[in-house]
Amino acid sequence: MDVFFRNGKNAVLRKVNIMKREGQVRIPSGCAISAVISREGRRMTGEKIVESMIPMHDRSNGLGGGFAAYGIYPEYRDYYAFHIFFDSRDTRKTCEALLKEGFEIVKAETIPIRRHPRIVDVPLIWRYFVAPLSSVLTRLQLDEREYVARTVMEINTRFKGTYVFSSGKNMGVFKAVGFPEDVGAFYALEDYGAYCWTAHGRYPTNTPGWWGGAHPFALLDYTVVHNGEISSYDANRRYIEMFGYTCTLKTDTEVITYIADYLLRRQKLTLEEAAAVMAAPFWSTIEKLPPAAREQMTFLRTVYAGLLVTGPFSIVLGFEGGLMALCDRLKLRSMVVAEKGDRMFIASEEAAIRALEPAAENLYAPAGGEPVIVRVKEGQY
Repeated sequence: MDVFFRNGKNAVLRKVNIMKREGQVRIPSGCAISAVISREGRRMTGEKIVESMIPMHDRSNGLGGGFAAYGIYPEYRDYYAFHIFFDSRDTRKTCEALLKEGFEIVKAETIPIRRHPRIVDVPLIWRYFVAPLSSVLTRLQLDEREYVARTVMEINTRFKGTYVFSSGKNMGVFKAVGFPEDVGAFYALEDYGAYCWTAHGRYPTNTPGWWGGAHPFALLDYTVVHNGEISSYDANRRYIEMFGYTCTLKTDTEVITYIADYLLRRQKLTLEEAAAVMAAPFWSTIEKLPPAAREQMTFLRTVYAGLLVTGPFSIVLGFEGGLMALCDRLKLRSMVVAEKGDRMFIASEEAAIRALEPAAENLYAPAGGEPVIVRVKEGQY
């Protein structure tokens, strides 16, 4: 703020800069998150989720935007949908040769895009609908989800210039370097119908903005959008890499995705238990719990100590048939939740929810470490 002082009757005006205090200027609290899900499995096109990011435009800086959509490929619902970035045709051919060794490729095509003046340096963007070959699964003695996860890790680790950014069934991730509203237009998300959408606008503080680093991060049907900074990243990374995961994508959010896959798919924990691992209660809180709950929390904190996620964060974890929202145990990042009819809304700000549904009801802010879990009715997704 500029203030002008006059020294004496005929003196020249002197400009003095006065520092703005808290409350006089808006400082965005990191990235932007938005999500909507229909408990009845009703499909919603992508216009609204894109519109919900516009009120939070200042939370991102154009270095990453993206969306995850569930239920968008019903005609290929039994096949894994690989969305892949390629730097060149040569890298695409190399990757396709690997895929043909272990998968039946039912369909391969470029993902439709609309050129946008603010989305530049566009890689080749392809999608493949694939099924693991039964002969390969038998030879390796792996179930198909584990084989798909290992294949994604192999491609993203070994093949320079290739990045699998989505690999689940009947769902897909769409992301780029740009503001989220531009990314939504770039991918023409109004042409897709999903029972669940998540969205992210990125404001990277420690890592570069590149196509792979935009959110959501995904493995199989798990997707994560994240606002915050994981101060425990290195400890979490060292722990998770003992189990075959490789963190190659230069951002802390990647490790949360692998933690979710490890706890839910491989360790078969419930969503509530996984949340209690990542945002574990303080020991002083655990000591005050009833005996059974105290024993359970002590077990989770002890066995999975290396997966405690510290630092400020709010995340939305998408999965087949539902989603979970979770804040760090100190609630250092904002998150609000509301509902209307069969739809549940989650966002960094109420303004985003009002863009999705002006008449949204029962608005509240979850407590730190309190998971918000929403599931679609069985058989509706």
